[in-house]
Amino acid sequence: MTATGTTTARSASVRRPRHRALSTARARIIGWMLLLVLVALGALTLATWRLSVGDVDRRMDDALRSEIEEFSTLTESGIDPATGQAFTGIDEVLNAAITYNLARPNEKFIGYVDGTFAYQSRQKAPVPLASDPDFTALVSTVIRPEAGSYGSAAGEVRYVAVPVRLENDPRAGVLVAAYFADREREDVNQTARLMLAAGAVTMLLVAAGAWLVAGRILRPLRDITTTARSITDVDLSRRIPRSSSRPGDEIGELADTVNAMLDRVENAVAVQRRFIDDAGHELRTPITIVRGHLEVLDPTDHEDVRSTVALVDDELGRMNRMVSDLLLLARSEQPEFLRAESVDVAALTEAIYDKITGFGGRDWTLDHVADGEAVMDPQRITQAVVALADNAARYTRRGGRIAFASHRDDGTVRFQVSDSGPGIREEDRERIFERFARGESGRGSEGAGLGLSIVRAIAAAHGGRAMVDSEPNCGATFTVEIPIAAGTPQPKHVEGGR
Repeated sequence: MTATGTTTARSASVRRPRHRALSTARARIIGWMLLLVLVALGALTLATWRLSVGDVDRRMDDALRSEIEEFSTLTESGIDPATGQAFTGIDEVLNAAITYNLARPNEKFIGYVDGTFAYQSRQKAPVPLASDPDFTALVSTVIRPEAGSYGSAAGEVRYVAVPVRLENDPRAGVLVAAYFADREREDVNQTARLMLAAGAVTMLLVAAGAWLVAGRILRPLRDITTTARSITDVDLSRRIPRSSSRPGDEIGELADTVNAMLDRVENAVAVQRRFIDDAGHELRTPITIVRGHLEVLDPTDHEDVRSTVALVDDELGRMNRMVSDLLLLARSEQPEFLRAESVDVAALTEAIYDKITGFGGRDWTLDHVADGEAVMDPQRITQAVVALADNAARYTRRGGRIAFASHRDDGTVRFQVSDSGPGIREEDRERIFERFARGESGRGSEGAGLGLSIVRAIAAAHGGRAMVDSEPNCGATFTVEIPIAAGTPQPKHVEGGR
């Protein structure tokens, strides 16, 4: 197999599990929805069927009791309604009761005399109960009214058997009213079957709807999979589109969370790459210098050895400071870079002024001191202002004036260092805050050109900005402006002028 084929096969093997995972999730959603619908429809059908069957059973029992009551009313007088004469025998009573009581569908009347079948109603029955010896033995000789159930070839038969007696007839008679219960319940059973058929159709419709709904629900997950698969170590810019902006949308919140994570990863990778690029670019020169002098070093020449050792020591010191500054810039984009606290701005201003006046040979003045408190990291602010003061001292002649001030207004605190140095050209005002940048006049760097970059990083970490206002040959005013309540670090912003 070729290398391309191997790569393709490996990519396919990576992609297939993701598709299977999404398909499995879709199948689970559909399966659970169908299970819930099945349980709901099954419970509804079963409850409806049981209630309907119970209603039919009560109706049959009420009908049987009604038939017996009608029979009792007919025979209480002892008069045959057909002749108006008194009954002369049990057979006349049974014949009259069966003749004058109209049987309902699935109902049957049967009369027995001395345990032998004698009469029955004319309605056609599913099975001939009169000739069923087991049923005859069960009901033909009862001596008191009995109600019960009998399993016939046509299913359940619910019956009531009532004994019949006449004073002038020694024979024993029995009148039976019977219902073919299963046949009577057939309409209910048919309704239940129709409900099951409708439920099956409903299940198919629910399955189709669930397939579409699950697809819409899982589409953001497919977007996440597609985006994650498209992200490489050289392109971290892809983000997951949010399908809905409604509050409480869990899938949208998931997309936002993943996008935020990708932002952090991209920023971390960018910081790492920038650190590697900067370190590789700037460390190459001192390494080359050290290697070049060591290659031509004459070990027998003590002066040459001394000067080379001094040069190597100086270059190593510069490299050490450069690496420290680069590490500081890398840490400035991490949340733990700042240790913010409530600070008295006036006290901080005076403490910083006491420190920067140590850059001797300059005329230091404190022009203004802001009052009140602000939330900031006092050590980082001190570090930024000291770097500005060092920069001003190096580009201001001895005896020149350097002013320091702090101002508090419009929700911000500003620390300013103004010098009387050569100034900065307009086109250099933004560039001098970049790493390893130097202005045309030579300003804007400390050693490797990272001093003002550190100042900008500290200001940005506080959610503020670093600015410069200057004219060539007229000095420069550097400003660190931060909000009174330093919050989440904002995107870095550098401005020149005002």
